[in-house]
Amino acid sequence: MKVLFATPELAPWMKSGGLGEISWSLPAALHEAGVDVRILVPAYTPLLAAFPRAKPVAEFAPAGGELPASRLLEAKTDSGVPLLMLDCPAYFRRGGTAYLDASGNDYADNPLRFGLLSKIAALLSSDASPLHWRPDVLHCNDWPCGLAPAYLKFMGGAKAATVMSIHNLAFQGIFPADTLAALGLPPEAYAMEGVEFWGKLSFMKAGLHYAQRITTVSPRYAEEIQTEAFGYGFAGLLHWRRNDLTGILNGIDARTWNPATDPYLPRHYEFAHLKGKEANKAALRQRFGLTAEASSPVLGAVCRITQQKGLDLLLDIGDDIALIPAQLVLLGTGDKGLESALSGMANRHPGQFAVHIGFDDGLAHLVEAGADIFLMPSRFEPCGLNQMYSLRYGTPPLVRETGGLADTVIDCNDATLASGKANGFVFGEATSEALLMAIRRAVAAWHDKALWHKLQRNGMVLDFSWSNAATAYKAIYAGLPTNGAKMKTAARTRSPAASTAEEKLAPEAGAS
Repeated sequence: MKVLFATPELAPWMKSGGLGEISWSLPAALHEAGVDVRILVPAYTPLLAAFPRAKPVAEFAPAGGELPASRLLEAKTDSGVPLLMLDCPAYFRRGGTAYLDASGNDYADNPLRFGLLSKIAALLSSDASPLHWRPDVLHCNDWPCGLAPAYLKFMGGAKAATVMSIHNLAFQGIFPADTLAALGLPPEAYAMEGVEFWGKLSFMKAGLHYAQRITTVSPRYAEEIQTEAFGYGFAGLLHWRRNDLTGILNGIDARTWNPATDPYLPRHYEFAHLKGKEANKAALRQRFGLTAEASSPVLGAVCRITQQKGLDLLLDIGDDIALIPAQLVLLGTGDKGLESALSGMANRHPGQFAVHIGFDDGLAHLVEAGADIFLMPSRFEPCGLNQMYSLRYGTPPLVRETGGLADTVIDCNDATLASGKANGFVFGEATSEALLMAIRRAVAAWHDKALWHKLQRNGMVLDFSWSNAATAYKAIYAGLPTNGAKMKTAARTRSPAASTAEEKLAPEAGAS
């Protein structure tokens, strides 16, 4: 089985969230499972610096419309997975993130940048590829790769089967309708049964419509995006394609996230020797300037500071948390107004609350190891990785019941404790009151050391390695028609019911 894994991000060199981590870890797990997988990613400046001996293997003429010439460089990762880097200096050798400039604004030419990535992914997956290696499956990840199945649709000859993975449906790659010509797509692609979405062009819509199979990053999220609350305008289309839709829970890199070997920790530990965790808690308090109080657990959070992550729910209950008493550390960056509000809350409780604006990988590991309870009150969470890191580090997570959080965290109650499944705390409504009640429950459990050790053990023995996900993806790949097989009719024609449901919601997400 040959698979081309197309992605706009690759950790640790270019990542904006979980997609970068997944794009590194999943191909490595697939490779270990015997899949002949290659990663296609833009040749960003950090990647070129990391692989200075990458060799040119193909040259591409202008790819239609306004898409410029480019070339392909090949290297190999430490895991043994071949890396194909799409080199177009004008598009990818920039500062900022994969999508945003140094000021935090979307690059104006994002549709062309990721249109080029999608076009080359499609070309390499067709019989027009200049490479001897031809994939059986093209695996596209999130909106920046969403046009690839559309390009393949309008190519002749033999072509790979296609899989579209949704990592966060809120980001949809929506651009003006006249972008179609610049992208080199034929006029017939701009239709309800195509790339058109509310009078604009959507990369995500293209992938969801034209790909033969669709996956999400957790089983619960696959169900949620078929509802109006989480579908962002695509609920009808996704419900109609539900037989082609599968939720596969992400894994974590168990070598990087291992408290027994983590190089970022001042003291290593495992379940049988948890004293090391107390040493990390002391180091965390010192790093954030918190007082050492034996009666206070430390609540920790590491995430993007956005409304999605639910951190604004803390603002109305900060004083209540302080009175429990509990301490709070928060690491992240994002919405400037929310950053300021959370920092102001911390300033009102010096020595008890602390907020670090920015991102520091080593500090993120220390928060996971040093906190007693990890907070993830997300309004929606396609999968989430931090709750799995927390479970592995003996830091029971406190989460809202949504997406991958609901698939991984089992609420602590009498029944789940008796069954040995309890590993954290779960609340339902996205309100400050519900969050506060859950925090109080968690702190009360923390004071019961025997109960707390049970929770820690239940989480630390779970297997969240990527091998489980790799097995599930191999099954998806194996079930696809290959070698130029035509896409089934159901994937090309939208039902009236799906059209009606989709039109009920206007799109809320923009280009990035």
